[in-house]
Amino acid sequence: MDPLVMAAGTALVTAIATDAWQQARAGAVTLWQRVHPERVVAIEAELEHARAALLAARRDGDVRTEDALADEWRGRLAQLVAADPDVLAEIRRVLEQVWTPLLPPSERPAVRHITMHATATGSGRVYQAGGDQQITGP
Repeated sequence: MDPLVMAAGTALVTAIATDAWQQARAGAVTLWQRVHPERVVAIEAELEHARAALLAARRDGDVRTEDALADEWRGRLAQLVAADPDVLAEIRRVLEQVWTPLLPPSERPAVRHITMHATATGSGRVYQAGGDQQITGP
């Protein structure tokens, strides 16, 4: 799955648990409006249901439900990209301009996305890390 889609799914689910959840919902609706306008009403209802489930899970300390909701919305976003690959640019915009700013600062590192490319030729080695990296050995 595209790392951007993974970050967006996490950010969406985290953002719907905030007081500004209607902005988070509006960002998601714009994506569906572009690809599947006939599904907008259903998506709005599903987001409200997801919010209720998420708030209950957080109240009960149920991290599995939160993880499952994030996986579900990552999958839904991936389906949008499969239906219209051009929506990926809109997902990036919504992630950066709508969902991430709604998150508490402590939640933002969990949704960052990193894209790295490297090429090694001959006997070259490439070491890349999106966070801490520790290399041991010769």
